[in-house]
Amino acid sequence: MEKNLPYRPCAGIMLLNSENKVFVAKRIDTDIEAWQMPQGGIDDGELPVEAAIRELEEETGIKDATIIDEYDQWLSYDLPDELYGKVWKGRYGGQTMRWFVMRYNGQDNEINIETKHPEFSEWRWVSMALISSYIIPFKKNIYEKLVERFSYLTD
Repeated sequence: MEKNLPYRPCAGIMLLNSENKVFVAKRIDTDIEAWQMPQGGIDDGELPVEAAIRELEEETGIKDATIIDEYDQWLSYDLPDELYGKVWKGRYGGQTMRWFVMRYNGQDNEINIETKHPEFSEWRWVSMALISSYIIPFKKNIYEKLVERFSYLTD
């Protein structure tokens, strides 16, 4: 299969709690175990950091988080053949992402994944060292780079 679709610009959030555990959530739009950190598309005219803040609130209800670091490069992944040309109305072949690390300043009972347009069925806090074991294979490389870059936050 020839793969020539563009990447979807996206912002991702590695959200840490006070114990430096990472927020991950299970997607509701797939039959497989698909966990991820909050992420979403960057709208036209929107800065990646603005998209990250907006997506975090849209997906989790979280408004009280502080940016503490960011990955200073775009990280990209290709969709696997079975999804290529099918998701995002067939317009993109993968995503290119800017990632931000945020510290959650609220309480767990303030997190609400039952949003206007729910994307997740459940969520949990996990050790940063374990997050790549939750992630579907085609995103694993990105998550491993994030853990390598931000593991200093768990020391």
